[in-house]
Amino acid sequence: MAFLSKSASSSSSDPPPHAASPSTGSAQVVVITGASSGIGHATALAFARRGARLVLAARNADTLAPVAMACREAGATAALGVPTDVTDADAVARLADTALRHYGRIDVWVNGVGVGAVGRFDQTPLAAHRRVVEANLLGHLHGAHVALRHFRERGRGTLINMISAGGWVPSPYAAAYTASKFGLRGLSEALRAEVSHLPEVHVCDVAPTFVDSPGLSHGANYTGRNLQPRIPLLDPERVANAVAALADRPRAVTWLGAAAAPGRLVHAIAPQRLGAVMRWVTERALRSARPVPESDGNLFVPSRGTSIDGGQRRAQRHSVGLVAALGVAGLVVGVWAARRRP
Repeated sequence: MAFLSKSASSSSSDPPPHAASPSTGSAQVVVITGASSGIGHATALAFARRGARLVLAARNADTLAPVAMACREAGATAALGVPTDVTDADAVARLADTALRHYGRIDVWVNGVGVGAVGRFDQTPLAAHRRVVEANLLGHLHGAHVALRHFRERGRGTLINMISAGGWVPSPYAAAYTASKFGLRGLSEALRAEVSHLPEVHVCDVAPTFVDSPGLSHGANYTGRNLQPRIPLLDPERVANAVAALADRPRAVTWLGAAAAPGRLVHAIAPQRLGAVMRWVTERALRSARPVPESDGNLFVPSRGTSIDGGQRRAQRHSVGLVAALGVAGLVVGVWAARRRP
């Protein structure tokens, strides 16, 4: 199943999409997976405002349809929705084939799918752990496989992987998510090495800290407690704009969020101590949260919503406080480590 939305400037005499010349048009052709909500939806709109021709993928056709329409209204030359489960390699290959059949090329491929399961590792079902890794790691691998093959043939193209700061700093009570993001980080680094001799082929990572998207409320929750982040959250549109900017100025890693640098610093100096602090903070927050039923979230059944914002952003002063705390912790741990050296 697929549907196409064309810009309002198209006349009624335009040929149907399958009859159009796939090589015409200078607008960028962008494939975005995970496009139905959150960062993916915001990214689709960011590229739409640039006049791109879009191929949008998510599991649910009903959520893709309004996103495609919104992209058309925002300025996309065309927006094509292709229901796709990225854990299915054949489905991802068909997604790429659909893009090539309609537009003749792919300029940018955004691996935007991201799911999570929050809960103590041994109390979270193995099926949930597996699904998180399949979506976040194998889903990106499937997209990279078809995208890079095409980019090699063309001699140009940009692959963008949504990693998050979770690829560098582990998250207790989200072990499979951490494993998938650490694995994705390694995948990206290996792919960058493989295409390092191709100056117009790029592999880019986007690594935001926590984002105020519906992802947390849509994800699986096996804690039995309401999940309310008590840390600064990024605007999804800020992340989306950073992703779209990579189409013009590719770079290996784009960090987003004031807490990213101090978090990586503390982890590099004393990873075990940082992990212990994060466990304490997480468990304290869970103890004070209200009880809720455990849920598989959107792991096995796609979400129905298309919202971009999660509606949980805190005041900026919280962001300043966290960054200051991480900075002080980094200095303290650094001094401690220096004194421990012989």
